Amino acid sequence: MAYSFPEKVLKHVFSFLSSDRDRNAVSLVCKSWYEIERWSRRRVFVGNCYAVSPEMVIRRFPEVRAVEIKGKPHFADFNLVPEGWGGYVYPWMAAMAEAYPFLEEMKLKRMVVTDESLELISKSFKKLEVLVLSSCEGFTTDGLASIAANCRHLRELDLSESEVEEQSGDWLTHFPDSFTSLVSLNMSCIYSEVSFSALERLVARSPHLRTLRLNRGVPLEKLASLLRLAPQLVELGTGALSAEFQSHTFSELADAFSACKQLKALSGFWDVVLSYLPAVYSVCSGITWLDLSYAAIPGSDLVKLISQCQNLQRLWVLDYVEDSGLEAIAASCKDLQQLSVFPSVEPNVALTEQGLVFVSEGCPKLESVLYFCRQMSNAALIAIARNRPNLIRFRLCIIEPYAHDYLTDEPLDAGFGAIVEKCKELRRLSISGLLTDLVFKYIGTHAKKLEMLSIAFAGDSDLGLHHLLSGCDSLRKLEIRDCPFGDEALLANAAKLEGMRSLWMSSCSVSFGACKLLAQKMPRLNVEVIDERGPPDSRPESCSVERLYVYRTVASRPRLDMPHFVWTLDQDSSLAHSLAKNLQLRD
Repeated sequence: MAYSFPEKVLKHVFSFLSSDRDRNAVSLVCKSWYEIERWSRRRVFVGNCYAVSPEMVIRRFPEVRAVEIKGKPHFADFNLVPEGWGGYVYPWMAAMAEAYPFLEEMKLKRMVVTDESLELISKSFKKLEVLVLSSCEGFTTDGLASIAANCRHLRELDLSESEVEEQSGDWLTHFPDSFTSLVSLNMSCIYSEVSFSALERLVARSPHLRTLRLNRGVPLEKLASLLRLAPQLVELGTGALSAEFQSHTFSELADAFSACKQLKALSGFWDVVLSYLPAVYSVCSGITWLDLSYAAIPGSDLVKLISQCQNLQRLWVLDYVEDSGLEAIAASCKDLQQLSVFPSVEPNVALTEQGLVFVSEGCPKLESVLYFCRQMSNAALIAIARNRPNLIRFRLCIIEPYAHDYLTDEPLDAGFGAIVEKCKELRRLSISGLLTDLVFKYIGTHAKKLEMLSIAFAGDSDLGLHHLLSGCDSLRKLEIRDCPFGDEALLANAAKLEGMRSLWMSSCSVSFGACKLLAQKMPRLNVEVIDERGPPDSRPESCSVERLYVYRTVASRPRLDMPHFVWTLDQDSSLAHSLAKNLQLRD
């Protein structure tokens, strides 16, 4: 029986449960298991910073050592969330500074992180070892200087895809001379030059450094000296490889790369001078992850580089790779698991659906795809589904909305239907192109393990949304833009929303009246209307709202940091709304 196990034994057993879902399940067995799990939980993930209050998390898990918090909805990455919407981290930091003084790890994503927040972090969490700010904004290099000066045990500082306002380039000088614990540094998002002498000293006194992702401000001629100081690197972001070709510089760079025997990941290559690319060839055979998503390298040179990475597992590349490049990759990279092809500014690249078909035929381990292209056909999608039923993530972004099958002029329903029918383990899906309600019937019928779905410019009527909400058993996040989905399907499937993490709808046909009814019907959901035209109750209730963000919440009250264009509907259907400027919020 549950209560017969000694507490010490149960704590040890629980330590092997890595997933939040499993830990949540054991906490429901009985009161004693609840208490043991509560006090033994060391890591907490908060998928929406407004779905629970900091105080509730602290009360529930008093001994946390690692936190991960997400702020803005995922569509913020596509500029669909208005500036100033929210996602402020300061209230969380203020609460945790008191409760979690021994916090060791903090990961924040799509949050507003001010310099004041960073200063509070640096002075409150003396044992902090990991700080990840992914796609965050609101801070400057002055805030980073506070982290450098005060976080004496820091092992990892990752600023990937964040927006950093640069006050000065000397923030690296604030790391004390006694600081030697650094294992990972990602500063690729910083655009201006940094103090190279400070960077060089930091690298020299970091014997355990494994990841170093430089920004484009680090000049090519300095890269070799950094590599000589850290031949133990496993991941490297090169910075800019732009300088007039010099044979001695090339030789130094080639020698430095050849000494990096453990290198597994390469990224960067901004503004690359193609004559320097062969300098990295000596490490290509060991590379498993190649990130060329910012490298405007012509297709032929890309193929020369990538084809030598025969153990490649993850590839991020611009569409300069073209179909011919992807065909070569399919022939040489048999271990490829993840492919992301991003759009460039060049409109005439020869990238079509055929490139993805080549990879699906040649790479048997492929399980994750993000593919931007300008044309697609049902035949190609059916071939991809047949070739790669092991796909877990499939995100297809056709550049032009409502693009039909260019061979038959038909919708792409059959192609995406094949993807969801054949790929039984599919967890994440993004669809685009000309699509009718039929494709949503396919998704609702077959995509039983689908957890996240993104839709744009698709569907005929409310029936499409009804198919999704009534059919996708495992759906957690649903993102919709510019689709004719409206009130009827939303209200008929309201109970489904309570089991999901969030629903985002923008430029759809959901009325303000339906939003009020949804709030009445489901009091545990936060129904948030985002409308920059003014108060939604100033127009007829039948008028559509600009954006609707619905998420389940256990917070005791609506958030208090709403800007003037955000309204939260309470269960009495009144508008709960406070102007952030009147609250004197610190963030």
